[in-house]
Amino acid sequence: MITAVESGDGCRDVVTQLAAVSIALDRAGFSVVSSAMQFCITDPERAAEIEDGLTVDELEKLFLSLS
Repeated sequence: MITAVESGDGCRDVVTQLAAVSIALDRAGFSVVSSAMQFCITDPERAAEIEDGLTVDELEKLFLSLS
C-alpha cells in the first residue's frame, strides 16, 4: 500500500488496498481472541496463571473492542 501511494496510484486502488489490509487485521484479531477465549473457558485457572490474571470477562471486552 505504501508503494501504491508513493508511486502515485489512484485513490481507488489505495483505498481498496487499505480496506483489504483492514479486513485481514480484523480477522487475525478475531482469531487470536477466539483462541484465547477457548483456552480460558476450558481451563480458567491455568489461563489466569499463564495470561497474567486475564479473565474471561476481560477477553470478552477485548473481543468487543475489535468491532
